[in-house]
Amino acid sequence: MLTPQKRQVKVRLHGIDAPEKKQAYGNKSRQFLSNLVAGKEVEVKEKGKDRYKRVLGVVYYNEQDINAQMVLNGYAWAYVKFSKDYARQEREARENKRGLWQDINAIPPWEFRIDN
Repeated sequence: MLTPQKRQVKVRLHGIDAPEKKQAYGNKSRQFLSNLVAGKEVEVKEKGKDRYKRVLGVVYYNEQDINAQMVLNGYAWAYVKFSKDYARQEREARENKRGLWQDINAIPPWEFRIDN
């Protein structure tokens, strides 16, 4: 993300965890997010910092919660270890087999990172 002063800020999307690049749906997840916000002016509501000092934030475009859209469309997991904010959206995505939920053996990224 670029600030109005053209300073780059890394934002970790609060409450969600998307597939890694080498994982199934990793590239699709990145593309989905890019389609939602690339080149657009967004609002980031900061929720703190992660252990790497990245901003933890909820991204909004036209008042739409982008984090929620990632989970609702099956391109990220609700990261319930840290927040239950998007658990309902994950349930809906699972029930409707959206995105990564089409894969019956979908591996959460936090487990994938341990093995890789």
